[in-house]
Amino acid sequence: MSLADLRQTYSRDTLLEQDLAPTPLEQFQHWFQAAQQGEVAEPNAMTLATADADGKPDARIVLIKGADERGFIFFTNRDSRKGQEMAAQQHACLLFFWQALQRQVRIEGRIEWLPDAESDAYYHSRPLDSRLGAWASRQSATTTRAELEAAFEAARAKYGEEPPRPPHWGGYLVRPEAVEFWQGRPSRLHDRLRYERQADGQWLIRRLAP
Repeated sequence: MSLADLRQTYSRDTLLEQDLAPTPLEQFQHWFQAAQQGEVAEPNAMTLATADADGKPDARIVLIKGADERGFIFFTNRDSRKGQEMAAQQHACLLFFWQALQRQVRIEGRIEWLPDAESDAYYHSRPLDSRLGAWASRQSATTTRAELEAAFEAARAKYGEEPPRPPHWGGYLVRPEAVEFWQGRPSRLHDRLRYERQADGQWLIRRLAP
């Protein structure tokens, strides 16, 4: 079968205005819970899309680590390519694709650093090897496998069982300005409902053509 012939019929569910929660956070929580309870592998995996200072786009998969009234939270190396791009543009887009539920969530918003106390708390909750890996990896820099493994052992020798959080590693908060919920429907007439934050902080909901 050719690539052009690959397609799937979407008919699992609907998304109507009367079914939406008042805020995108509440709606996200409903859908995330369904993804956890359904057949979705790694429902916490999301695409993080950024752009550099010249507007050149980039994307990769990261894991969401929190969602509250402020926005959506993840952690990474701030010296990495994505960290440099977020510093340059201070905006990002997050995308969840839960294929088993025929659903997507797209989040557009402004990037902020999490307070150090929150980054410290999450860092110290991670497995020891993950904490040491944050010291060992100069993320996005050219290296070899031997150099990487040597750096890991050096971090273990230096910090032992209690490595501190590296100053270049921490949390990011995406404060949403728009959140779109996409539900696959037959005939490619998909449901797309988009929350847009207004100047007074309230959310306007629009239906978008698929």
